[in-house]
Amino acid sequence: MNAPLDVSFFARAAKPITSYRKYWASRFGTAPFLPMSRAEMDKLGWDSCDIIIVTGDAYVDHPSFGMAVIGRMLESQGFRVGIIAQPDWTSAEAFKALGKPNLFWGVTSGNMDSMINRYTADRKIRSDDAYTPGDVGGKRPDRAAIVYSQRCREAFKDTPIVLGGIEGSLRRIAHYDYWSDKVRRSIVVDAKCDLLLYGNAERAIVEIAHRLAAKEPVEQITDVRGTAFVRRPDDESAKDWFEITSTTVDEPGRVEAHVNPYMTTSELAAENGATCAKDDEAQATAAAAEAAGAMKSGAARADSTSATGQKDAKPEVNASIAPLTFFANPALSSGKGKLKVPPRERSVIRLPSYEQVKSDPVLYAHANRVLHLETNPGNARALVQAHGEGVTARDVWINPPPIPLTTAEMDFVFDLPYARSPHAAYADENGGHDGATKIPAWEMIRFSVNIMRGCFGGCTFCSITEHEGRIIQSRSEESIIKEVEDIRDKVKGFTGTISDLGGPTANMYRLGCRSPEIEAACRKPSCVYPGICQNLTTNHDPLIKIYRRARALKGIKKILIGSGLRYDLAVKSPEYVKELVQHHVGGYLKIAPEHTEQGPLTKMMKPGIGSYDKFKQLFEKFSAEAGKKQYLIPYFIAAHPGTSDEDMMNLAIWLKKNGFRADQVQTFYPSPMATATAMYHSGRNTLKRVHRTAQSEEETVDIVRGEKRRRLHKAFLRYHDANNWPLLREALKTMGRSDLIGNGKHHLIPTFQPLVDGGYQSARKKNSTVAPVKAAAGRVQPLGKAAAPVKGRLLTQHTGLPPRDTGAPKPAFKAARKPR
Repeated sequence: MNAPLDVSFFARAAKPITSYRKYWASRFGTAPFLPMSRAEMDKLGWDSCDIIIVTGDAYVDHPSFGMAVIGRMLESQGFRVGIIAQPDWTSAEAFKALGKPNLFWGVTSGNMDSMINRYTADRKIRSDDAYTPGDVGGKRPDRAAIVYSQRCREAFKDTPIVLGGIEGSLRRIAHYDYWSDKVRRSIVVDAKCDLLLYGNAERAIVEIAHRLAAKEPVEQITDVRGTAFVRRPDDESAKDWFEITSTTVDEPGRVEAHVNPYMTTSELAAENGATCAKDDEAQATAAAAEAAGAMKSGAARADSTSATGQKDAKPEVNASIAPLTFFANPALSSGKGKLKVPPRERSVIRLPSYEQVKSDPVLYAHANRVLHLETNPGNARALVQAHGEGVTARDVWINPPPIPLTTAEMDFVFDLPYARSPHAAYADENGGHDGATKIPAWEMIRFSVNIMRGCFGGCTFCSITEHEGRIIQSRSEESIIKEVEDIRDKVKGFTGTISDLGGPTANMYRLGCRSPEIEAACRKPSCVYPGICQNLTTNHDPLIKIYRRARALKGIKKILIGSGLRYDLAVKSPEYVKELVQHHVGGYLKIAPEHTEQGPLTKMMKPGIGSYDKFKQLFEKFSAEAGKKQYLIPYFIAAHPGTSDEDMMNLAIWLKKNGFRADQVQTFYPSPMATATAMYHSGRNTLKRVHRTAQSEEETVDIVRGEKRRRLHKAFLRYHDANNWPLLREALKTMGRSDLIGNGKHHLIPTFQPLVDGGYQSARKKNSTVAPVKAAAGRVQPLGKAAAPVKGRLLTQHTGLPPRDTGAPKPAFKAARKPR
């Protein structure tokens, strides 16, 4: 059985977000949309805004968009909240549109990190932006959170700046920046914000807003969980904290007592309460020698008397030399002669400074490992990292992570009066949002329902741990059903299909630790790696119940599951797999094994491919029982730390053996602060203890650097693309695997080379240049023409359908072979 979520440690550890007395401006009531202009403020009767949120996304009033959640949450507390979305950042004028905020600025780059939003994994600029009307790129600056903060400060100098969002979460300490290939300072220092909120910030933002409204100076708000700020090293408010220094690696462990060089083996054994029989005979000889030596020494002492009858003078003793005396730390003394451990809530760990980690990858790896060990809200300690030296020195102080929301609080957040559509300012010529101004990110979640937050998978390349945390926060069944009904009744264009009922992971709803005490004390980075923890509940019954109840609602034709699925958990509940496969799969289901080889999988903290095979068997069994032809679409990552060329070759062989052609290839993208990014930068395995000199091969990681090698790893995933065959032939010959080159079914790539254009059309329509394909007759044929399914053709990864007919000529295999 699942433990009731509201009796956990976390439910009792924080003030409920609904318990605050509302601010006086609540008399203005609820706004249909949070205002984006002075005209809208006038219509609402506002003379000013208490809080203004600046965001890099278009304003969509929906619980999947951060600015809407925070804005509506603050509105529910009685504050007047305005929105400045995607402003012109070239000057401060656009930031003055709503006037001066009475309390503070709320700054975020949006739902995505601005650098990841704008650049591909190969550092090429994207031409699209899913969070912008019309899918137009370039509507936000690089490092948007820093730029927006600077402009806010220019617009109204004395107004506090509270920075939030995923860009802030991933940059709260000194972090490796993939785009500049160097370690950058904490964003708190670069943005010069007064407070940084990391993670899901409803609890923190509500407390901060009320304290600022009560005229408390922002520089005194230093005790809110989930926040980071700058402190001077001599700040009096930090004096009562017990500091644990962790600025070096390879510190000595327990010190062993020195062996007395004057003791024999038998004497040493006797001192330890044992005997040494082989030395018994030697002891008699030693005793006789000692007696003879005593006689000689007596004669020597007699001879040492000087002619004056005095003995030789003793050497003078230096009075300034005194033995060291060690005292117990009085702060740790219990008064009974025993030492006590300092309370975790008053302990702070000092990380290596920015100046240290920027020039020392080993210390960077160490700091990253310490940070990830301090992510459980139940036991995490505060962290501090020095930036600057001398008079410019200051500490970036990071409080422990926020206490997760209870089920009742989650329901409150998702039941707020969202308009569930983009702001009217983005309407097209027909007054809707489906034309030229359509926002792709809104379209994707328009008919979806988020049922939970967090993920305990701990995948090293993923940023969920750094942002949402590993504690699952679930909504109640009633709240979820109510949102499904709201979509059915209120959202324009609904045709009866819910596109997703999930979250970061589709099947972690209401899963968690069996014991609240164990959950609060656990420091494991993952609950499912290397195997599923024995303390983790795997009961999918509450999720099955929601699926059945939701699809039984009047007007609901179909409910699909679009979120990623943790298949190693799913196989623990065959009933759930049956329910999913027979009722909630729309022809294909996306899952993410990420790789087949143990080398990269151990660095990703992902299960072996055997778990995928078990799930595949259940998937095919229940599909057959339902009389449906459905497909699993596995996703894989190329060039992840720990991946050798041989690993990618074996993955390509597996793909061909199982009949998959990857249409969309994901290359490893080093996001700031992720564990895999620390591996990429340092070459060390931060899942293990970091040493100055690697103690074994397991502590080092094979890093895929350079454009040529990254291209090779992508080419193995797209082994079927003729553009990649020359590169693959060269690599296979170098690796001694020429046996994989040939024209048989068991070969990976053929010996012949057809006429190709040197590129490929990405599944993302604007993310790569479209090259016209020249036919054999010399004419140019159009791309994208649909083709009827042909029996026996391989399925693509992205769509689960036969490949598109691009108009490219079919290679004449026999005629195109090169003469030998």
